[in-house]
Amino acid sequence: MEWLYLLLNTGLIAALSPLSLGIIRKAKARMQNRVGASTLQPYRDLVKLFRKDEVISEDTSWIFRAAPYLIFGSTLALAAAVPLVNFTAFSPTGDVLVFAYTLAAGAFFLALAGMDTGGAFGGFGASREMMMVALAEGGLVLSLVGASFIAGTTNLAGMALMLPALSGGALVPLILLAVSFAIALLAENARYPVDNPATHLELTMVHEAMILEYSGKRLALVEWAASNKLLIFTAVFVNIFFPWGIAGSALTVLAIFFAKIALALISIALLESVMAKLRIFRVPDLLLSSFVLSLIAILIIVV
Repeated sequence: MEWLYLLLNTGLIAALSPLSLGIIRKAKARMQNRVGASTLQPYRDLVKLFRKDEVISEDTSWIFRAAPYLIFGSTLALAAAVPLVNFTAFSPTGDVLVFAYTLAAGAFFLALAGMDTGGAFGGFGASREMMMVALAEGGLVLSLVGASFIAGTTNLAGMALMLPALSGGALVPLILLAVSFAIALLAENARYPVDNPATHLELTMVHEAMILEYSGKRLALVEWAASNKLLIFTAVFVNIFFPWGIAGSALTVLAIFFAKIALALISIALLESVMAKLRIFRVPDLLLSSFVLSLIAILIIVV
């Protein structure tokens, strides 16, 4: 039965992650008085890319060819551990530290692929990405570690079960940890105000610079992996830091989960509509604030 739930988690994340991008884009369009594309447009984009031929530079090595599969596989491994419906299933990637390092491994291979082409865009995109990942990891790991201190377990599913019992003053550190994780979520997923996911301008892009050389099926896998990562982060955010509503039948829990996910995605769209992108040298200040908030929350918990 445990493996059934793990497969269900993985299938739901992979199937619904493009829809999460469609919801953000549609909500941003509405907030900007535009009609916007359909929420199903990301699925059409993936189908189109899978049908296209690939153009691969002769200067690339096996890293460039293998990276999309490794990146996509890492997101599927993480998806198996995300608490969605069943909160007793255990997966090795459900541990807080394994979760963080699996994310870092995906970012590492993406940066390697960007540099492997030998182009200027891939190189500076990879260097920016590594800077942001290095600075965001502190806030990401400490926010999850702080939540694990409160819950008494380092497993994501166990944390989702234990944290709803909190009330009163015990919620203060959890709120601080939620803000810290939210900042890491935006940074790790190349969203405003850290990165602009819809541009190819040299001065503003980070993630897009690393995948400029990809085309066809491999580009589809990279884009699909990015949407998987966004939904995984959002699912962890709503079920760990706002875990209320996980009791009841599977259908009830799933309905509440989707409602929380939709609210989180619309909040991201709202943030991107009212906030400008930060200059690259201001990003470390934002990511440092995530680290500091997590540290303050952990000190409150321990003391």
